[in-house]
Amino acid sequence: MNTKEILVEVVNKKILAEGIAQYDLMPVERNSLPMCSAGAHIDVYLPNGIIRQYSLCEIRPEADKYVIAVLLDPKSRGGSRWMHEELSIGAQLRISEPKNLFPLNMNAKKFIFLAGGIGITPILAMAYAVESIGGVFELHYCARSKKKMAFHDRIAQSAFKGKAHFYWDDEKNTRALQLNELLSHPSPDVHLYVCGPKGFIDAAVLAAAEMKWSKKNVHFEHFSNAAVNSENGGVFSVRLASSGKCISVGSKETIAAALRREGVTVPLSCEQGVCGTCLIPVISGVPDHRDLYLSDNEKARNDKITVCCSRSLSAELVLDL
Repeated sequence: MNTKEILVEVVNKKILAEGIAQYDLMPVERNSLPMCSAGAHIDVYLPNGIIRQYSLCEIRPEADKYVIAVLLDPKSRGGSRWMHEELSIGAQLRISEPKNLFPLNMNAKKFIFLAGGIGITPILAMAYAVESIGGVFELHYCARSKKKMAFHDRIAQSAFKGKAHFYWDDEKNTRALQLNELLSHPSPDVHLYVCGPKGFIDAAVLAAAEMKWSKKNVHFEHFSNAAVNSENGGVFSVRLASSGKCISVGSKETIAAALRREGVTVPLSCEQGVCGTCLIPVISGVPDHRDLYLSDNEKARNDKITVCCSRSLSAELVLDL
């Protein structure tokens, strides 16, 4: 999806928690930014050629700035490390217009928000959005320790502080989050929103299923695909429908890497099968889906593939390229 690029300036940078920095972005032209809704994210185009997605932490009615928070990944491939070490106040960046793949269902009578670690970023915006209309919700925020918990003090001093609950793994005297207990009373009018590491999301979704929640009431957004493995597969070929060119994909390379090797440019961002940037239509063949972006129904159709991580179950895939 092509979106308009916006030139912004970093007008504020501060450390929120251990390994987490906040960046306030304002348009260089000082005009209003596009309005967006809670759950939205922006693409950030880094000077080193990397594209990363970051959720907007707050939705401001005046649309004068965007606020994002970035976790420094110990295994950073150049995105979060560059943001933490190189990006400073006064620097300029290109970003996309906001996109929302994690929207709130405003018809819900109650919301349960679950955030794990840096997953608080879209959840915080959602909490503010529901609070602003007098909606009913509760927020449960988990982290490995309090010092790793971004926005803790802000939430603890907010108008909805009585609806917020905090959990830290390193404090044995604190009560752990009891997912089955929390989700024990599903209702068509209650919606669950979850964001955080894959294991955290998987546990919440499993608990909701065990408690008989309807799938349409359970919403989640992944920040990374911890289980992605684009290797460990046999050699196969991809054929480009436009030219008929056939490209071999090795057992230890991704489809995207094979395409780039042959001079075929495909858009890439997360490279973990999370964002959908590299989604390519499939004309024939059977993809081996290894992403977290497509739904089960979409995967079953086998008409699209994330070329950054997925492979092929057939000897050849014909791509609409």
